[in-house]
Amino acid sequence: MRIMKRPNILLTGTPGVGKTTLGKEVAQRTGLTYVNVGDLAQEGQLFDGFDEEYQCPILDEDRVVDELEDKMGDGGIVIDYHGCDFFPERWFHIVFVLRTDNTSLYNRLESRGYTGKKLQDNVQCEIFQTIYEEAMEAYKQEIVHQLPSNTPEDLERNLEQIIQWIEQWMKDNN
Repeated sequence: MRIMKRPNILLTGTPGVGKTTLGKEVAQRTGLTYVNVGDLAQEGQLFDGFDEEYQCPILDEDRVVDELEDKMGDGGIVIDYHGCDFFPERWFHIVFVLRTDNTSLYNRLESRGYTGKKLQDNVQCEIFQTIYEEAMEAYKQEIVHQLPSNTPEDLERNLEQIIQWIEQWMKDNN
């Protein structure tokens, strides 16, 4: 494995919890490279069919991993995606699972045009901590952290915490 000068970070959580806002801001303030896996898949057509029930493309996880492998080996990447268990464990130095209260999440998803089963299933996913449990099973527990993501103040606190962590990682590893 190559020596990395900057850490790789995974931001995950149910759709609508604020991963993209946080990820872009972390990258802007630290110089790390932000990658939204949904956008990457769209640009490279990294799909394996279409889910009629949820009306969305099905991600080809193997092709996404292949696409990101070299970049991740260099370090300094912030990955944003609502799933996490298909990424290689070796990629990430820390995993942040964003959490949002159900009413806020419902309203955010509804404003994005989510309806019916898709809306209900995503809110249930948050209620049952599905993504957090997925992260705890896929990565070493000591690198998985939950962050509240309900208010602009939460966003600012999360930014400060992640930036402090990055700065400490760079001191410890360079």
